[in-house]
Amino acid sequence: MSVTLDQIKELRERTGVSTMTCKKALDETDGDIDAAIDLLRKKGEAKAADRADRYTGNGVVVVKIGGGKAAILSLLCETDFVSRGEDFQNLAGELTEKLLSGEYSADSEEVPEAMKDAFIKLGEKIVVGGKKIVEGSTLGYYVHSNSRIGVVVSLEGGNEELAKDVAMHSAATNPSCISPEEVSDGTVAKEKEIWTEQLAREGKPAEIIEKIMMGKEKKFREENALVKQQFVKDPEKTIEQLLQEGGATVKEFVRLAV
Repeated sequence: MSVTLDQIKELRERTGVSTMTCKKALDETDGDIDAAIDLLRKKGEAKAADRADRYTGNGVVVVKIGGGKAAILSLLCETDFVSRGEDFQNLAGELTEKLLSGEYSADSEEVPEAMKDAFIKLGEKIVVGGKKIVEGSTLGYYVHSNSRIGVVVSLEGGNEELAKDVAMHSAATNPSCISPEEVSDGTVAKEKEIWTEQLAREGKPAEIIEKIMMGKEKKFREENALVKQQFVKDPEKTIEQLLQEGGATVKEFVRLAV
């Protein structure tokens, strides 16, 4: 049978083995993922297969900036003990440096050799949670003191300090997008279902429900949009006002968290 890309991806995520090795194993087992894991374990190819179903709830976020671009990467592991260790920290830094230099692609699904070695040395499941390159003339970033949240911001105009302030704010408030118009219509639709039930239970008159719904949608979109949020360092102004004062607009922001 023909092996699909989804099968290869799932096997790669569960074992930490390269895409090509996963494809070969699935070809040999007619697409049976569990059988492919057993095959890899027998061959000694998948030391991480024994850890396939373990939960990676710890880790770090790292940011590196240089040459008009920033690399942000989250590396996940199983325990806080490992995440705080020098080997794991160095691995996260190395992968982020390679991401910045272009040696490790943001779109790549391949598992770097350094990670394969870490599987064995550290004895835990280790995965890249997310990775991204952000480009721009004005870049700023913020990584929280526990290294579990990181944000990179690219501005048009402004300066690095302003970009850092916006990044710090985004780390604290977790906006879903830049402007209210960018809030997902699907997300809004789900919220509307909840509001409709709530208003029905409250017995609101039908003639004012539409106005109430419009108000709720406007508030919801603004609460989730970066530029409409109140600046955490000065709640008297919004991020939009802060940017206007600095002669800047947000081009892009990326937030990763463990």
